[in-house]
Amino acid sequence: MTTNSERNTGVALVTGASGGIGEGFARRLARDGHGLVLVARRKDRLDRLAAQLVAERGIAVDVIQADLARDGGVDLVEARLRKGDVELLVNNAGFGTFGEFADLPLDHEVEELDLNVRALVRLTHAALGPMIERRRGAIINVASMAGFQPLPYQAVYAASKAFVLHFSEAVHEEARQRGVTVTCLCPGPVRTEFQQVAGVDPDRVPAAAWMTVDSVVEAALSGVRAGRAIVIPGALNAMMAASTRMAPRFVVRRVAGSMMRDQGRRASG
Repeated sequence: MTTNSERNTGVALVTGASGGIGEGFARRLARDGHGLVLVARRKDRLDRLAAQLVAERGIAVDVIQADLARDGGVDLVEARLRKGDVELLVNNAGFGTFGEFADLPLDHEVEELDLNVRALVRLTHAALGPMIERRRGAIINVASMAGFQPLPYQAVYAASKAFVLHFSEAVHEEARQRGVTVTCLCPGPVRTEFQQVAGVDPDRVPAAAWMTVDSVVEAALSGVRAGRAIVIPGALNAMMAASTRMAPRFVVRRVAGSMMRDQGRRASG
């Protein structure tokens, strides 16, 4: 991936592009001159975004309606990636759930793993082959600050993001010697639809911890240009991630459990 000043017009594929961080990536990459392939379940939103970006930026935008929690949806995007012209893949699609694991519907928890983990692994693999063959390209896998510690009441979500973090770091080390950058983006709280879908009370998050979509996207792209394996946007988030590594595990999980339990009471009160 080249720098912005070089006006890279290669194709970027963004999953979960119909809102939030995914839409933020689409808008920024369009501004930088990339052609786009936008992927999400909500075709009406994708079509509106695509039309706007074509009108404003004069770029080529393709839309793929796909549910990446289903094999058929992943098949569609894999086939597009294997055409070999995608220079940047942003694996952003994902969701979270909130509650005691024993009380949550198992089918939905497994679906969360299918999207957050299985689809990401498949699409990363599909993109890597052509990128390695031409010895250039980049992949951004969107994880979360939740991936740095166990998170009671969001057990599956945090575990899925821990997988994304460790998987991305490992593949980064393999691919960097072959001309490809794999970067794991670990944002903290960002005001998107995620909190509503996950059932998380945003009022329980300290004001200083919130970041904008644009600042997260900029941090990610800067990290890719620098060849970084992990990007944690925001100084406060970086400090929190470091603290989870130094504190005893039982302290980390109990503090996290207490915070999330309180959040659940606030949301239901």
